[in-house]
Amino acid sequence: MKRSLGAKTLLYPTPVCVVGTYDHAGKPNVMTAAWAGICCSSPPCIAVSLRKATYTYGNIMERKAFTVSLPTEDYVKEADYFGMVSGRDEDKFSRSGLTPMKGKLVDAPFVKEFPLALECKLLHSIKIGLHTEFIGEILDVTADEECLGPDGLPDIEKIRPILFSPEGRRYHGVGRLLGKAFSVGREV
Repeated sequence: MKRSLGAKTLLYPTPVCVVGTYDHAGKPNVMTAAWAGICCSSPPCIAVSLRKATYTYGNIMERKAFTVSLPTEDYVKEADYFGMVSGRDEDKFSRSGLTPMKGKLVDAPFVKEFPLALECKLLHSIKIGLHTEFIGEILDVTADEECLGPDGLPDIEKIRPILFSPEGRRYHGVGRLLGKAFSVGREV
């Protein structure tokens, strides 16, 4: 028997994404966001939902660009920290010891130490309620060589991304392989 839990943000898992922007003075800033995901394949787009109160919100509105970096399990403390303080008050890169890298195609930084980065230009912003959804067209994805599989694509087991449990407010790693997509279903 299923039990009603009410209207909640319960979709498991959500990826831990680090959104990079420059502020009005050109200072690099990052924030952690879990309300993110691919929202279109042509053109390739990602949606990130942020509260208007965040420093990153204003930066995206001003610069019309952002990056999304995926931290590995090794950087769970830094990723959590990026979501705990505001770039208005602290230089998150200096404090964390991580390195901002200028995007090649957009006016936004990404985190050098994180293995995967998406460079995005802002296509749309949609106010939903407490959050505004920023839809960014992915202009490029860069990946560390050591995180690529034999097919030349990112390997989730090498990236070891952090997953977020929304209501429990906990971080998790990726579990075991269950099967190849668009293949295992043929057994039905």
